[in-house]
Parts: sequence; structure tokens; C-alpha cells
Amino acid sequence: MRDLLPPSVAVAVATADDWAGELLAAEQAGLSEQAVQARRRDFTAGRVCARRAMAVLGLPPTAVPAAADRAPVWPAGVVGSITHTTGYCAAAAARSTDIRSVGMDAEQHREINEGVRRLVLLPEEEEACAQLPAGTSWPVVFFSAKETVYKVWYPIVGSWLDFHDARLEVDPDAGTFTARIAPARVDAADVVDPPATISGRFVVADGLARTAAVLLPR
Repeated sequence: MRDLLPPSVAVAVATADDWAGELLAAEQAGLSEQAVQARRRDFTAGRVCARRAMAVLGLPPTAVPAAADRAPVWPAGVVGSITHTTGYCAAAAARSTDIRSVGMDAEQHREINEGVRRLVLLPEEEEACAQLPAGTSWPVVFFSAKETVYKVWYPIVGSWLDFHDARLEVDPDAGTFTARIAPARVDAADVVDPPATISGRFVVADGLARTAAVLLPR
């Protein structure tokens, strides 16, 4: 993710050992006793990466527990994001004085079925995907970008954002995307200056579609 985010955001990508790393007590509480092994490994790698990213910022090892909705709870003065997919995990962290919100996502680069495309894509986005250069599963890029947009939106607004609430435009040459949030969702947000537009970057390489975006402080 380092290539997709500004220098003020610290990034840590999991190594092979991180899936079997140690959780702090507050983080362990975020896992139920019924959590399957894969969930435990992903959760652990994400928290190990989160603490390593914060260390890059000069911060001491601090727990990043999970809220009731499973969102990471970052320490005061820190914003961040965690993503994991099969064989890949990364975390990003930044000081809230430098970055208002950060989001990132990684997905396996593969074709997705028609039902999932209808869930993710607006009709005009489906048409846009058909016009973009061949060789890339653009619906997966759109899916990942919308996941990133949600991760930027939620810590600020605290409300759900549906896939169809963000209309995405992609520039394949620049490797960038822009999401325009549905005006009704922006108007309903009970916060100062809710984001109406979120822009980010993407790359497809090594079997993954990766996306990331930040908002700067107001």
C-alpha cells in the first residue's frame, strides 16, 4: 500500500510470521471464542501491522481493539485502516493532525459474478467497466474502491454507506478513482463538513486489486 498513500501515512504489510503474532489483552477481547482459525489469523495480522505502522509514527505499542461493529478503534490522535484478504494483510496509520481519515482495501483480482456486480455497481458503472481496457477485472477494482470509500466515510460520519451510495469514476491511465457520495447521504450526515467526494488511487498487480484514499484535515 506504500505506493498508494502519502508520506504522512505509515504503512505496514504483514510478513509470514504476523499471522501467528501476539495480541494485546484489549485486542483479544474483540475475538469471540467461536471465531474460526482464519478469522483469528487475519485479526492478529491486522493488529500486529497496526502497531508496527504506529511505531513508524513514533508512537508506543498501543492496542487497536474492535468496536461492536468490528471497526478498529484507534488511539486518540490516530486515524488508520486495516485490510486483509487471502495471503495479504496491511495496516495504515497517521496522526489526525495530518490526515482526517484514511481507507484502504485489497481484493483477489478475479472475475465476479453477475449477482455481485449488481450489488456493487450502478448501471452507469457497469457500462463504464465494459468500456475500460481489457485485461483487468474492473468490477473488482470498483468493489475494492467502494470498500475503501466506506472506510474513509464511516469514521467521520458514523453511518452506513451502501455500494450504490457512491458513484465511481476511474482513470485507468492515472491509476486514480473519484467517488461522489449520494447527496441524500451527505445531507443526512450529522457532522460538520461530511465528505461529498472521496478520491484515491488503485493498482492491480501480483494477483491483487489494491485501493487507498485519504481525506486531509478541514
